[in-house]
Amino acid sequence: MTQPYQGPGPYQGPGPYQPMPYQPMPVVPQYRPLRALAIVSIALMGVTALCAVIQCVLLWRSYGEVKRFVYGLLSDEEIQRGIESVTGAGPLLNLVSYLLIGTGIAFLIWLWRARDNVDFLYSPFAPNPTVPTHGAHRRSPGWVVGSWICPIVQFWYPLQVVEDVARASEPRDRPGIARSGRIRALLYTWWVSWSGFWVIIVGGGSAAVIGFIIWIVRLVEVADSDTEGPYADVYDLQDYMVRVALAVDIGFTVATVLLIVAAVTASLLMLQIGSWQQSRLAPPPPVQDFVQPPPQPPRYAPRPQHPGPGFPTYGP
Repeated sequence: MTQPYQGPGPYQGPGPYQPMPYQPMPVVPQYRPLRALAIVSIALMGVTALCAVIQCVLLWRSYGEVKRFVYGLLSDEEIQRGIESVTGAGPLLNLVSYLLIGTGIAFLIWLWRARDNVDFLYSPFAPNPTVPTHGAHRRSPGWVVGSWICPIVQFWYPLQVVEDVARASEPRDRPGIARSGRIRALLYTWWVSWSGFWVIIVGGGSAAVIGFIIWIVRLVEVADSDTEGPYADVYDLQDYMVRVALAVDIGFTVATVLLIVAAVTASLLMLQIGSWQQSRLAPPPPVQDFVQPPPQPPRYAPRPQHPGPGFPTYGP
């Protein structure tokens, strides 16, 4: 909105008064410690792995009961427990699912904060700011969360995000340590085990459900047809369900082992990255200037006590 000129004398400006545009204050990056959040995430990982181990033991203990349920040998009181064993609707399995969600949220918060700390370490506000030679990150900040839920790219984008954070957090006095064999082994072991866990859980469960639906459709088709032999398909379906129960137990056992490996390697990575970032906050040691020593007076050889050769000697 323009205003008329109110000053003394004629207005000599190029045009009507224009207000200054609003400029928001720049966001100053800040460093936030990672240790407390890492401890919470590690504790959740440990509880999740423990519940998965307990669930795995219960699945194997109920395998015989599942077989009896499939072949129709259970009583009415045992049927409900058999259904829960087959469908995986037990309360402990639900607890594992809730813990996985909580662990994932805590890890994402830690990862987001770790990336923000990297931006602080490479900003002018850091104690000893440095400039990355090839860029600190390959992905934008939105991929810290989006890479985990976006199809297709979720198989390698999260690894790149964590790898970039690790490389940008390495201490100044140990350049290249984030590319060492130990750190690379932790990164790739964590990612392979975590991806394998979800492939077994999602892929194996989907395959079992789809196979069960296919067998039900085949059974209905045989029952509606005039051909004889539907009983053979019923028995075949029972055998198939027993094999599915066994495959579920084996798959969940392998997935539990992979979950434990992923939890251990992720915990080591979180502690290592947090330690590196904390060490970079310390200012570099001061460089001592060379001090010229004061001039020393000349030093002469001691005077000889006896005359040298060629000098006469006088006796008594």
